Amino acid sequence: MTIASDHTQHGASLLYRAMRDFVESTDDNLPGRFEITKQGIVLDMMSPTRPHELTVLRVRKRLEKAMPAEIVAHTGEPDVEDEPEGIMRRPDVMVIAEADMEGEGSFDPRSLVAAIEVVSRSNPDNDWVSKVRDYPLMGIPVYAIFDPRTGTGAVLSDIHPTPDGPRYATRKDFVYGEDVTVADWTVSTEDLPRYPD
Repeated sequence: MTIASDHTQHGASLLYRAMRDFVESTDDNLPGRFEITKQGIVLDMMSPTRPHELTVLRVRKRLEKAMPAEIVAHTGEPDVEDEPEGIMRRPDVMVIAEADMEGEGSFDPRSLVAAIEVVSRSNPDNDWVSKVRDYPLMGIPVYAIFDPRTGTGAVLSDIHPTPDGPRYATRKDFVYGEDVTVADWTVSTEDLPRYPD
């Protein structure tokens, strides 16, 4: 039984490495952004729109005003990677201690204080379904979702075991205009942009 389990893990690891090599080979060569999930490679072909990027900017700036100096709201690279789980993601905003950004390679997802996503108009299920499944599996303690399509969002926390794997036990929904608490910091959602109809 152990041999089959080890063989299965080895096969999954090889598949993940092959997907990761493909994603790395396409950087700057193909449009869009690639991420790896348990279900395979996800491609977001759409370039982020102004409302998306303005939401990212405003949320990041508001969080950094509320947080102590040693914690940052980072946008950009590198990815957050959990190789044993076979998942590689790049949140829109990563709340992380500046000291945990030192070194080489991808970020350890367990070093993140929170991951924040602004829902894309073209692929909302990636943020509302896939990442709701992947982030607790990776050990990211808080996941906040801002949805410019509806002017709403949610903060998920309290990872707990379930028959389907780790999941968030607590979900706090909010409406744009309300204050929202992400991890230990409360910020306003006033004046966050919406996607045009």
